[in-house]
Amino acid sequence: MNQIVSISLRFLLLFFLQVLVLNNLEIGWGTYIMIYPFFILLLPFEMGIIPLMLISFFMGISIDSLSNTFGMHASAAVLVAYLRPFIFKAFAPRDGYDSVETAGIRVLGFQWLIGTYGTLLVIHHLWFFMLESLQLNEILLILRKVALSVPLSFAFSLLVQFIFMRRRGE
Repeated sequence: MNQIVSISLRFLLLFFLQVLVLNNLEIGWGTYIMIYPFFILLLPFEMGIIPLMLISFFMGISIDSLSNTFGMHASAAVLVAYLRPFIFKAFAPRDGYDSVETAGIRVLGFQWLIGTYGTLLVIHHLWFFMLESLQLNEILLILRKVALSVPLSFAFSLLVQFIFMRRRGE
């Protein structure tokens, strides 16, 4: 399948899943499942930082427009897109990413996914919940939200990857 069509379909799937399903779940204790950072992880390795940040901004602002979050998702998505190349470099496989088109558990393994996506999710959720609170004196509340939301977001992302993504790791 053409790469642009594949990315567009993935964008739509994760966008609608986030907006129509996950934003309406009330789990409690400030837990919030966010799956759209997975879209940023799955973008092609060779994509430049500017297109990566623009696509991430568009994903975030689209979610913001239907969630009444006033740019918080866009800000967190752009931060993740900016840091993605550095995180990928830190967790690069021994052979590098030359033979890999996109990230995924079937291609790069579970350990790589935990390192890269786990790190990006923690950064994303910390930034998002700090923006939501706008008060550093509530750091324990922010950390509780992050500690509860990151594992659920990670698990749900894995579930979506196994259900909807194709065999070659997309």
